[in-house]
Parts: sequence; C-alpha cells; structure tokens
Amino acid sequence: MSALLEDFLAYLSIERGASPHTIEAYRRDISDFIDWVDSQKRLELETVARGDLADYIAALKKGEHPLSANSIERRLSAISSFCKYLAREGFSVNSSVSQLARRKKDQRLPDYLSVAQIEALFAALNPDLAVNFALGLRDRTMVELLYSSGLRVSELCSLRIDQTNLDEQFIRVMGKGSKERLVPLGAVATQWLDRYLKQERSALKPRRGLPATTDKVFLTTKGKPLYRQAVYAVVRDAGERAGISGLHPHVLRHTFATHLLDGGADLRALQEMLGHSDLSTTQIYTHLSREHLHEEYVSSHPRAGKRLDA
Repeated sequence: MSALLEDFLAYLSIERGASPHTIEAYRRDISDFIDWVDSQKRLELETVARGDLADYIAALKKGEHPLSANSIERRLSAISSFCKYLAREGFSVNSSVSQLARRKKDQRLPDYLSVAQIEALFAALNPDLAVNFALGLRDRTMVELLYSSGLRVSELCSLRIDQTNLDEQFIRVMGKGSKERLVPLGAVATQWLDRYLKQERSALKPRRGLPATTDKVFLTTKGKPLYRQAVYAVVRDAGERAGISGLHPHVLRHTFATHLLDGGADLRALQEMLGHSDLSTTQIYTHLSREHLHEEYVSSHPRAGKRLDA
C-alpha cells in the first residue's frame, strides 16, 4: 500500500501539477487512514465498508486531537481521490470508500480589513522606526506586495528578481499547479520594491560578509530565501501593533480581492490576478463585497435603520 501511495503522489505531482505542500498534506491524510485501517480493523482497503468509515470519522472527532468538520472533510476528500486513482489503475476498491458521500461545505466568507485598518497596518510598518532598517524595509515591502497584488505566501517567498518588472509595474507569479500569471503592481508597492531592491536587499547577507547567492527577492538576515513562518510572524506582529489581532497573510489576499471588487473591478480580471482556475472560487468575493456594501449603506444612510411606527 505504501508503494501505491507513492505512485499516487507522483501522479499528483507530475500529471496534476500539485504543489509540494499539497502532496505532503495528501501523504499525511491518506497514511493516517491506512494506519487506522490496519491497526483498528485489520482489513484490506478493498474490504472497508461504510460502517468502517463511520467509525473512522467518529475517531477523528473524538481522538486525542479532535479534528474540525472542515479538516475531516479535507481528509475524506484525499482518501476518496486516492481510492478513485486505485480504481482507475485496476485495483479492487470498495465503492463506499471511492464514492464517499461528503457533506456540503458551509460557505464561510473570508475575513478582510477595512481601508482604515490597512492604513494603520502600514503605519505600523514604518522602516524608519524599525530596530533594523533593512529588515523594516523588507517587511514593509513584502506586506505592500501581499496587499497590492494578492499573492499567496508561497508565491511571495518564491518570487525571483527576474520575475519583477518595475518599469511596467507587474510581476510574473508562479502559482498553484506551476501555472504562471501576470499580476499588476500598484504604484506605491512598486516604489517600495524599487527602494528595497536598490538600497537594502544587499544588506541581508551571511554574517561572514559573503554576498547573498540566491535570486529570491525576499531574504533572511543570513541571505537565504525567506520562509513561510517568517512571513506569518511579520504580518502577525505588525497586526498586533496596528490593533488587529490574529492577522495572517491570507487576510491580505482577501482584502486585496474585496477592495478591488468594491472599486468596480471585473470578476474575471480578479480571477486572473488571484490565479483561480475556476470562476466559482472567485465568486465568493462578490458575496463578501455585497455584505460590505450593505454594511456601508446601513451605517451611512439616514433612513436605513429606521422602522415605521406601529
């Protein structure tokens, strides 16, 4: 079974273009199920029945570290995909597993920041007030890019210098499935990026004084490519200083999309900028934007909250 799992993961990587992060998530989810079937039921995968699945779901809900409904849904999706792959390859798999009847996900509107909160966030990222100016300029620049272009954290960390075009104000982004897209840069973000690349990026180098050898835009203090956890920490800490608790980079991506739609952006243009393969993924922002517009109406219109006297 382990060999079959490796074949499936190779299929996801080569034929489906899945990211290393996605492949690792599939590996964890499917391996957990295989281990559970072996240890708890002592069954082969082809003999697992619907009742066994119910027991597995119950175990996920009541284990030492109970999973949320969305996490269970993700795990069932991974198991189902694996079993469908096995069936296509000619292996016998119980249809109860390959055709899992999963609940419809609750559509949860993403969190986003108001324009005032964005201004407060950038005020908290003033590099002149940072202990280390080079790091302060780097942090301000990368948060500008997250908000200006709606980048995912992985896209920000992997961004190379040759993918930036400051003269024409756009960047080439390698997104999910190794799909490249062009994303505009705002004028303010362009200015910060130009300043960072010309003035302070070279200051981020190994302590021994050797020049950085990477072509990545954003570096650590040792001249190595910046990693995801560092970006999360920078955004979280800046949010705390701005009075925004629990802020993470994806909120800036949601804010980018919401503010564009509020400003009248075309939905398909937004889909292209976000790198969504399916327009339905982008359409959630139309609901979010309508909610925002309704809030603005209720708070601004003098008769919006009034009721007729009985």
